[in-house]
Amino acid sequence: MSAAQMLAEDSTELRRAVIDTARAMNEAGVNVNKAGNVSVRCARGRQVGVLITPTALRYEKLLPADLVFLRLADGAPSGGREPSSEWRFHLDIHRARPEFSAIVHTHSPAATALACHGRGIPAFHYMVAAAGGNDIRCAPYATFGTQALSDHALAALAGRKACLLAHHGVIACEASLPQALALAIEIEHLARIYLAACTLGEPPRLPDDEMARVLAKFEHYGQPGPPH
Repeated sequence: MSAAQMLAEDSTELRRAVIDTARAMNEAGVNVNKAGNVSVRCARGRQVGVLITPTALRYEKLLPADLVFLRLADGAPSGGREPSSEWRFHLDIHRARPEFSAIVHTHSPAATALACHGRGIPAFHYMVAAAGGNDIRCAPYATFGTQALSDHALAALAGRKACLLAHHGVIACEASLPQALALAIEIEHLARIYLAACTLGEPPRLPDDEMARVLAKFEHYGQPGPPH
């Protein structure tokens, strides 16, 4: 079975799911206005690509036809709109990390506040492991939409499902759109707790062996069945 055959097909239903996810970012308070972006890996017959939100359009106004399909092989776009200005890191992550089908990028307040200091989220709480490791790294700053930013993001995501972007925001990657959004919301929740804990002084860290145990438990955590 080819990669394209295993992927969701580009469809009106899938496009609506991307739009619903983008709107849900703002409704959940992890994004505002036209900031952030959402993508999902999909197929058009034998052609594998990425559906991504367009640049500079308010999410509440989006229609399925406004989404842009980027061919995974060369990034060639199709559709009547320009893709998100952050299409490079979406495309590069989808190419490098085939275990991810969905990416949510937000400018959530608490996590971005940390990122403005170049700080990630350490193992102060066991739920940090939800992002796939014993910390959530912060990628160095680079101008939005550049290859440099994409390169920094890929490095910060090594062995992780999420990272912060210095002076910018958050990237959360998962197997489905609902999971990616949930991870972005979880990261913002952790950032708020971490900032609150820091008012009492830098909080102690959970040791690496405990985080390893948590990560092992997370591998089998949840209900059987398809991802939600």
